[in-house]
Amino acid sequence: MEFLNLVKNRFSVRSYKPDDVEEEKLDVIFEAARLAPTAVNYQPFQLIVIKTQGVENKLNRIYPAKWFSEAPLVICLCVIPSKAWNRKDGKNYADVDGSIVMDHIILAATSLGLGTCWVGAFDPDAAREILDLPENVEPLVFTPLGYPAEEPKVKQRKKLSEIVKFKDLK
Repeated sequence: MEFLNLVKNRFSVRSYKPDDVEEEKLDVIFEAARLAPTAVNYQPFQLIVIKTQGVENKLNRIYPAKWFSEAPLVICLCVIPSKAWNRKDGKNYADVDGSIVMDHIILAATSLGLGTCWVGAFDPDAAREILDLPENVEPLVFTPLGYPAEEPKVKQRKKLSEIVKFKDLK
């Protein structure tokens, strides 16, 4: 799929078929995550892959929407800030790196006909408890992963002129 079409076809899926995701497709998605650029290539992240069947109640403590646990898999992208690069002013890049990795996951999934939905409004305390995360590992973002049971809706986006500014520094 041509890149701009891939980006146009990606949407936040909130209804999933129960069909399993093939291992070959998971391998592509995880390789896309592994190859994602991170600051100084430190790769300060971990992926936790959860099979949803039978643990829907636990997952719904993390995020209460029914569709969150409807897909056969949920991926939690965790970051390890102590292993991330820090800019001179102290800015820690763990969240930036994790966001890039999750974007690679989401775009790879879309290219394979799979659906995802970026979920940041989850309960971090419930996630820590249920996933039994060590203190230094932070859950950053979740996504269900499965085959969409819905079609994309029309996207509303700002005009390019509202978000792109050219600056001449002569």
